[in-house]
Amino acid sequence: MNVTVREVAENDFFAWLPLFDAYCTSRGRRLDDTKALIVWSWIQEPRNALRAAVAVDDEGNLVGLVHAHPEPRTLDASTGIVVDDLFVVEAHRGAGVAGRLLEHVRTLAAELHATRITWATDPSDAEGLRLSDEIARRSPAVVFEMEL
Repeated sequence: MNVTVREVAENDFFAWLPLFDAYCTSRGRRLDDTKALIVWSWIQEPRNALRAAVAVDDEGNLVGLVHAHPEPRTLDASTGIVVDDLFVVEAHRGAGVAGRLLEHVRTLAAELHATRITWATDPSDAEGLRLSDEIARRSPAVVFEMEL
């Protein structure tokens, strides 16, 4: 089955929502209506830095998503792109969909003259680690989170 990647459209909300919910669940987080609407509003607001793209199969079903945003990189005085969320439905995993979504982010990075794309992968996600190791290098950094 062929899959194409495109920017998310205004009328994609009800198809995007179950994908984002499944992604949140896979990360051990619960998605409620308020959070979903806030993230969707960020995606739809042109002045917000968050960008979203979706993978669409031949039948018009959304089968993957990626959310990313630019960030300043002070150490080299450039712009980087951070992939916040990357998700592909189970039936389409291993078929190159995640790679196509990341290629879409690479195009965004080129448009913004970014010097680096970064993302985190769950250590238990063998398929995600395999893909990440194929197309990028592992950072020596250890990431910490401080809840507020």
